[in-house]
Amino acid sequence: MLTMKNIIREGHPTLKKVAEEVKLPLSNQDKKTLKKMLEFLQNSQNEEIAQKYNLRPGVGLAAPQINISKRLIAIYATDEENKLHSYMLINPKIISHSVELTYLYPCEGCLSIDREVPGFVLRPRRITVQAHQLTDEGEVVPVTLRFKNYMAIVLQHEIDHLNGILFTDRINQDNPFYVPEGVQPIEF
Repeated sequence: MLTMKNIIREGHPTLKKVAEEVKLPLSNQDKKTLKKMLEFLQNSQNEEIAQKYNLRPGVGLAAPQINISKRLIAIYATDEENKLHSYMLINPKIISHSVELTYLYPCEGCLSIDREVPGFVLRPRRITVQAHQLTDEGEVVPVTLRFKNYMAIVLQHEIDHLNGILFTDRINQDNPFYVPEGVQPIEF
C-alpha cells in the first residue's frame, strides 16, 4: 500500500524530469504500479483509512510523484455533476484543447508540495486526451477522453507531472493572481 512516505516532494529531481513513454504490452510491474496509485487515491478519500495512515486527500497521482519516471497517471475524482471519474492511464497526451481558459479557485494543490502556494494557474477549460487505459479487468485499451472544467484541470495537472512541470511553475511570478478579462474560475 502506498502512503505519504512514498510520495516524493518538491525539490526532488525526478519531479523535474520528462517521464519515459511506457512500452506496450503493459508489464505486470506497470499494472501493479497503476493499481497501487489508484488505490492510494481511493484510500486518501476514505476518511477512516486516510486518518489511520495519515494520508492527504488526492484526486490524481502521476508515477513521477512516487519516483517512477514513467508516463502513468491515476485519476479518482468527482466532477461538478457528482460523477465519479476513475482512470488508470498509460502515455496520456492532450491532442486538443479549447482557447477558453479557466482556473481553480482558490488554488491548485499537489501531494508533492507541502505548502500553500498563492496564485492562479490558467488552463484550457476543455481538453481531449488520447491514452491507453488499464481497465479494472486488467485489459489495456486505447481511449480518447474529453474533459471540461474541473476534470480538465485535474488531467492537465497530472499530465504536467509527466513533463517535469509542477503547478507552481505555471503561476505568473510577477502577478500570481492575474486573470485575463472574461476568464471564469472553477470553484471546487
